Amino acid sequence: MRKLNELEFDNTYRRLPGDFYDLVRPTPFENPCLVSFNPEAALLIGLDPEEAHNPDFVEYFSGRKLLPGSEPLAMYYTGHQFGVYNPDIGDGRAILLGEVRNGPGRKYDLHLKGAGRTKYARVFDGRAVLRSAIREYLCGEAMHGLRIPTTRALSIVGSGETVERETPEKGAMMLRLAETHVRFGSFEAFHYTGRPDYVKLLSDYVIESHFPYLTDADDKYGEFLGEVARRTASLIALWQASGFTHGVMNTDNMSITGLTIDYGPYGFMEAYDPDYAPNHADHFGRYSYSNQPPIALWNLRKLSLALGPLVSSARSEEIFSGFRDIYAGFYTDIMRKKLGLRESMPGDGALIRGLLEIMRESKTDYASFFRGLGNFTTSASGGETNASTSFPDALQSGGWADQYRNRLRMESSIDHERKAVMDSVNPKYVLRNYIAEGAIRKAVDENDYSEIERLRMLLKDPFLEQPGSERYAAPAPDWARNLVISCSS
Repeated sequence: MRKLNELEFDNTYRRLPGDFYDLVRPTPFENPCLVSFNPEAALLIGLDPEEAHNPDFVEYFSGRKLLPGSEPLAMYYTGHQFGVYNPDIGDGRAILLGEVRNGPGRKYDLHLKGAGRTKYARVFDGRAVLRSAIREYLCGEAMHGLRIPTTRALSIVGSGETVERETPEKGAMMLRLAETHVRFGSFEAFHYTGRPDYVKLLSDYVIESHFPYLTDADDKYGEFLGEVARRTASLIALWQASGFTHGVMNTDNMSITGLTIDYGPYGFMEAYDPDYAPNHADHFGRYSYSNQPPIALWNLRKLSLALGPLVSSARSEEIFSGFRDIYAGFYTDIMRKKLGLRESMPGDGALIRGLLEIMRESKTDYASFFRGLGNFTTSASGGETNASTSFPDALQSGGWADQYRNRLRMESSIDHERKAVMDSVNPKYVLRNYIAEGAIRKAVDENDYSEIERLRMLLKDPFLEQPGSERYAAPAPDWARNLVISCSS
């Protein structure tokens, strides 16, 4: 384990031409304080967790000092936002401090959000607010606990400084870790400014850094696009199966390596609703839950346009023609596991669709239902599901329940064995928006950060029954169901 001043920096992005970034130092906070620290994230970069107690920790991650070896920069990218191309984006309030290699040699970006104005900030202040930092910090850990690829955060540093949003709010900086922060929009930036040589250079950089097994492929750029499409399909299938809605799937928020990135107005569904859209600015539901798979494909098409000089249109169409099947395969496999099905059989897709339609009509809580489904018994007769009194009447009275029971019997499913497997894939706890809001209110109103740590620990293993935590597993009260969230941060 390393000390803060011993971290091994290898700033590969800094070695790209200057048009890829703007060199800029963070704008420091006055009177910073540590709000939360994630020891598991520290281990990713080989940092001794005890370094959180080092007085320099807050200094380094509030912009007051630079880590030895750090070469801070703001990354250049553009992208399509709500379907419209915006040429003026980039890291407007986040600064890549540098890239750190851990002991085994794996590399992570140290990305400081809320670090102040950069060249790409436009008219904005470059700050983040404590509210949004807590939401991203917790959701990164929640997604990691659910085994969904994601960025993670090392720390939140707060400040007495006020940030002006709809109302004045407390400022914060969050240190985010990811294998890379290159986005679909990073390629679009050079395509739309007529610099195909930089599109190729960036492609070569990403392939060498994150897809090295493609380096010697005969059609390495086509293979690269295909691998990005496959990872994206897998990611979206995991989102859908977990009931997660990102809320703002702009191309600048799409990771080239298939990570969940840029948590803003996200939400885990309460009652199952395909039209659920947690972003209060998404008036037409472009980024609703049910639209996430087709929007992912739309975004991939924009990426392929940027890669046009490297990947033929015929090759791109070949990739995209298979996207829906690849996504459906990932999604159906995950849903089989959630239903406790070991084998693939004809009719499984119809069984899944039938269940979701009943859940939609009956407004069934998504996470609670699947967790309770582990108690279903194949020995029950008629409508006795022996599962949960919260199940829809349409299930209790037969119909789908009978189909499900018969399907389980076809593979000689054993109740207690199936329950153990289902409980390992159907979480007891998800980061419902009202639960996150409780931690935010304590932190913002009372300077009490204990609930952030309580949730971080809870969400490390959301599949495990944790005594004294039942209230975190309960569906939201009526006032908090399917909250919509502001983009402002």
